Amino acid sequence: MAWRWKTLTLIFILLEGVLSRHWSAWMPPSISAFKETCVAIQCNFNYPEDIWPSAVHGIWYFNSPYPRNFPPVVLNSKTNSAHEIYLGRTKMIGDLQASNCSIQIEKVSSELQGKYYFRADLGGYNQYTYSEHANLYILDEPFVVQPQEIVSGNEAEITCLVDDNCPDMKPTVTWMDIEGLEHHNVYARLEENNGAWKQISTLRFLPSYKNHGQRLGCKVTFPETELEFKGFATMDVRYAPRIVDINSSTETTEGTQVVFLCVVDSNPMARVMWLKDDNLIKEDYTGNLTLELEDITYNHDGIYVCAAENEYGTVNKSIGLAVMYPPWKPSVNASLVAVEGETVTIFCNTQGNPNPIMTMVKDKQVLNSVIFQNELVLEIPSVTHEHDGEYWCLAENQYGHSNSSFNLTVVFSPLVLPESKCTVTKDSVQCMCTVKSNPDPYIMFEIPEKNFTVSELNAEYVHSQRSGYMVSSILTLQKENKLPEVVLCSASNLYGKKVHELFFQDTNTLIWAKIGPVGAVVVFVILVAVGGYMIKTREKTNFSVFRRESY
Repeated sequence: MAWRWKTLTLIFILLEGVLSRHWSAWMPPSISAFKETCVAIQCNFNYPEDIWPSAVHGIWYFNSPYPRNFPPVVLNSKTNSAHEIYLGRTKMIGDLQASNCSIQIEKVSSELQGKYYFRADLGGYNQYTYSEHANLYILDEPFVVQPQEIVSGNEAEITCLVDDNCPDMKPTVTWMDIEGLEHHNVYARLEENNGAWKQISTLRFLPSYKNHGQRLGCKVTFPETELEFKGFATMDVRYAPRIVDINSSTETTEGTQVVFLCVVDSNPMARVMWLKDDNLIKEDYTGNLTLELEDITYNHDGIYVCAAENEYGTVNKSIGLAVMYPPWKPSVNASLVAVEGETVTIFCNTQGNPNPIMTMVKDKQVLNSVIFQNELVLEIPSVTHEHDGEYWCLAENQYGHSNSSFNLTVVFSPLVLPESKCTVTKDSVQCMCTVKSNPDPYIMFEIPEKNFTVSELNAEYVHSQRSGYMVSSILTLQKENKLPEVVLCSASNLYGKKVHELFFQDTNTLIWAKIGPVGAVVVFVILVAVGGYMIKTREKTNFSVFRRESY
């Protein structure tokens, strides 16, 4: 404490040259002390040099410099008297003979807060009350100073200012509630300002969002006393947004409702947004933002982003919404006509979630299939008449199924079937020529040795019946003693011609009706029925065929 007095004495000596020859005084204009502690008001005074007092006395007044106003006497050095509220509380700690008017006040209380004036008594009329005075403030807590802004991640300092103006009671400063502060350290220094001393305790740390709203305490105690004073500061930490809660990725079905919630913590309040495909859907300055999706369709499927921003940073998180729905009606080639031997490709595509199982079917037979894909391709390198017919593209997942059909028409040259033959009965010869063709064939019978040619258009000899791509023509002749050696059947259309020799088969064991128009019809119907059955048993499994076309 002695070094403090030396410092103040040096200040006064420097001032004395300026203030000499005048009534003047120096004391701290403002000084503070904690309740029930003491305070020493440093004071120096001067008077005209032509006054040579034999003794110097002094009086301290409270709140008024004029004795005629009868202000309370803090201390009268000449009579060692004081107002009742100051009795036993005050003492001169300066040497008045050396122009040091310093005074110490013990056990200060709030009623002692105010202005303190010093009056010099040099004897006789040489008395003077100095206008300079000290303002005494009584404290019940230390003053905690925060920086203008505390930003997360940037080093910050909070300072506790503790007045230290009592030589007999030295304060001890400690920090409270500093748990959770990262990289914190405390630095202390003593600072003088116009004769008033303060202990300055600085808490340095690295703040984070976790410290926002945290209350820090500065505690002042005095050794060998129970005195304790506390000051507090609640930190306003500025920090970038952080997303503290958001839905998990989810899946749903069409027609339902989905609600997404994004909870954001930030200081100051952040702009919170919901986006999909970089398109802003909803925004607000809030701590949480709800996105409600009504009557869900496949268009709602995708990635949704919650983004938040303020002047200190940005953050975003993504979630996925999978909309599950049955496959759409498959898209297939338009029905087409293909020439036998051409390459035909069938395309079938759809859309569903999850991707469906796709199957190509013809006549209840599976031709091709894929699993968990949206497209099915069937290629027929060389189409034949057996590929002619209706094809179905089927798509199915656990949410439903759909299908589309496709017709492939194959045009081909006539094909004379093996069951074509001649049959000899008791009274007649009947030759059946069965042809498969698209388009319909033109059928003729020929007996070369007799130079006999007849077409199916001649109803006198030939009767024909059509069923689909099948044509059966029957030639009926009277039986002669000698059978023809060769009977030919020819069939032709735009795509070709076939000539087939009809071999004879003896059927004397069969009972035939008399040859005539009615008998011919009966025979024809029976032969057609037999021929049709044989054709059906000979047909191979057809494969689906489509000509490649763009959708």
